[in-house]
Amino acid sequence: MYSVVPYHEQRSNLIMLFTLLTTMTVYIAFLVEYPLYSWGLVAVSVLIGMAPLALSLIVLSSFRHPLRWILVGMYLALSIFLLAVQRRPGNGGDLALNGLLCVVYLGCCVHFAFVYRRTTAGSLITTVGFAAWALVFVLGPLLSTWKPSLIIESEVWNLPKYLVAVGMILLLLEEQIDHNRFLALHDDLTGLPNRRLFLDRLKVAIGRAERFRSTIALLVVDLNRFKEVNDTLGHHAGDEVLKTVALALEGRIRKCDTVARTGGDEFSIILEETADHLSAHRVALDLQALIARPLVIANREIQIGASIGIALYPRDAADLETLCILADRRMYIWKAGCRSLSPDGLQSGDGFNPTYAPSSTQPR
Repeated sequence: MYSVVPYHEQRSNLIMLFTLLTTMTVYIAFLVEYPLYSWGLVAVSVLIGMAPLALSLIVLSSFRHPLRWILVGMYLALSIFLLAVQRRPGNGGDLALNGLLCVVYLGCCVHFAFVYRRTTAGSLITTVGFAAWALVFVLGPLLSTWKPSLIIESEVWNLPKYLVAVGMILLLLEEQIDHNRFLALHDDLTGLPNRRLFLDRLKVAIGRAERFRSTIALLVVDLNRFKEVNDTLGHHAGDEVLKTVALALEGRIRKCDTVARTGGDEFSIILEETADHLSAHRVALDLQALIARPLVIANREIQIGASIGIALYPRDAADLETLCILADRRMYIWKAGCRSLSPDGLQSGDGFNPTYAPSSTQPR
């Protein structure tokens, strides 16, 4: 249960772990070694239910999570059950121990199902395995009471253990496959989509724009002085620059848009449902000013700039390849220092407006 909870950063989670481990261990010690000490059994039974509740109430103002309250409810119910059955003549101790183990594995089932909320074979088999494992401690006493003549081999009772083992192995394989798929479609350094995924998303965006008669903008962003950073500070500093720029770009665009690393120091951005070229131009200006801010890399303050080319679909190009070529060409026009302005204030060819560009990003 502790291994799958999604709130490990909470200190109360670790305290809860040791609280439950301590109370249940002490309870089993009294149940097995000192069954005649009824006061000890009663006291620890009460603690099993009240200690998690007290801890949850103490941290209630700073932490609330449904799993925490499910756990509290389960151990309150267990406490009541233990108080009811532990002193029964004959099989009271066995029932108490079975109840405790049932709650432990049922808790594993609930926590696992909550964290791995997906319909994969590994997740389903593991969840079912934990549930069946918990039921073993309920069905065993029931069958021995109602059907004492029915003999079930121990291997049958152990089947849930194998289900859990198989499910977890499948889950590991599924996670490895998902990780490999992520690596195939994302840049290893920045975590952004790579060129392959970018082109796929651009294709989908163009299809959506054609269907809804909307406009998308493609921005190609190239860092101006990235080679200088690599040459003077080393490739490690260059990697830090790329990661910093990637985070800045991701933080600026909307969730429905896409930013990808499509080259060494080149990023591409898809702006969906763009109103017009002026809207894309304003976004590009914001991005250029964002990248022009000083960065502290390797204990040194450096300043880089960006050249940005803009192309719109369907205004500038009618297909994916032409759109990419045009955006790339306009980026190189700006990088080369072409500054002729059209009457609407945009660069000739609808590239970038250097009038609004920070001086630190002017190409040399």
